[in-house]
Amino acid sequence: MPLSEQEQKLLDEMERSLYHNDADFVSAVNAGRGRLNYGALVLGILLAIAGLVVVIVGVITHLLIVGLVGFVGMFAGVLLALRPSTSSAARPASGPRTGSSPSASASNKTNLMDKLNDRWDKRQDREE
Repeated sequence: MPLSEQEQKLLDEMERSLYHNDADFVSAVNAGRGRLNYGALVLGILLAIAGLVVVIVGVITHLLIVGLVGFVGMFAGVLLALRPSTSSAARPASGPRTGSSPSASASNKTNLMDKLNDRWDKRQDREE
């Protein structure tokens, strides 16, 4: 059953309010997503494949220690491949850094979020 116009407007208003009031939450959720580090991915896959080969050699030779070393290598390779890039988190989000204080950068982030919220509100108002 579709929502009535009043219910849809109320829902849209609640959504705008949520985005406006919880801008820190939205930015924290979006900040967790980083770029894929292809070098670490390739190295991790190669390490995992080498670990698998060592596990197979350990099974064929009936040597437990060789199989364990191979398993540890596979596990390390998977962890390395799935590791998020640390360089993208250290990179500034927009533009070059100017040697300003941390409080100034925090206010810039707030201003950016306010601008984005305003643009979102204007776009929602045009759609109605």
